[in-house]
Amino acid sequence: MAKKSKGNRIQVILECTEHKQSGEAGTSRYVTTKNRKNTPDRMERKKYNPILKRVTLHREIK
Repeated sequence: MAKKSKGNRIQVILECTEHKQSGEAGTSRYVTTKNRKNTPDRMERKKYNPILKRVTLHREIK
């Protein structure tokens, strides 16, 4: 049998910071993976928000 380990890649959820602060209904979230060994801090990416219809900053949530 193969050895089972946790591995370094984990799934994370990115949520729009601008939309969250505006208080509008709905939310913009993306699911992606990251290597926890190389990026131990919270991830930030610029992604498209379909509700605001522009590219905004998305930050990792727990």
